[in-house]
Amino acid sequence: MYKFFAYLNRMKYIKRWGLMYCSVDENIMEHSQHVAVVAHALATISNTYFGGSLNADHIAVKALFHETSEVLTGDLPTPIKYFNPEIRDAYKGLERISNDKLLGYLPAEMSTVYDEIVNDEDSIEHKFVKYADKICAYVKCVEEVKMGNREFVKAEKSLKGELSKLGSKEVDYFVEHFIPAYSLTLDEME
Repeated sequence: MYKFFAYLNRMKYIKRWGLMYCSVDENIMEHSQHVAVVAHALATISNTYFGGSLNADHIAVKALFHETSEVLTGDLPTPIKYFNPEIRDAYKGLERISNDKLLGYLPAEMSTVYDEIVNDEDSIEHKFVKYADKICAYVKCVEEVKMGNREFVKAEKSLKGELSKLGSKEVDYFVEHFIPAYSLTLDEME
């Protein structure tokens, strides 16, 4: 019996934004799907407008699995995770241990495939997943502020600034052409 996918199914129980009041709760399963969609879009933008040759489907798969370790670690809020280099590095090590433990719940032949997906931190694909992760955090802030939740005002401003400093043409394109629609009501989208 292999438990890997049963563990991943529990991503729906891990809530994000633990230190903040949320109008709408978000779990890491929902978040991972959103990051996959945006990562795929960023790769497609790169290929379509900026001469890239990325495998958008592969990037989307990496994004689907980018929070795998949190099934065992939980979601550590960003202000804590990045409070100082020692905590950041210790948490990175904990994420790796968690991923390796989860990979042990797969047949060895499959474990090597998933290891390349969940433990990748150096590839261009990983970079695009990180960009998408930041965009999705920003979108969450935009949505919460739109609903009148002032808890997210500072985070929204901070993340908007971080996105503009990434130096990614793909991120800039997405922010310019797609982010404004997230502030619309359903009626306004028609």
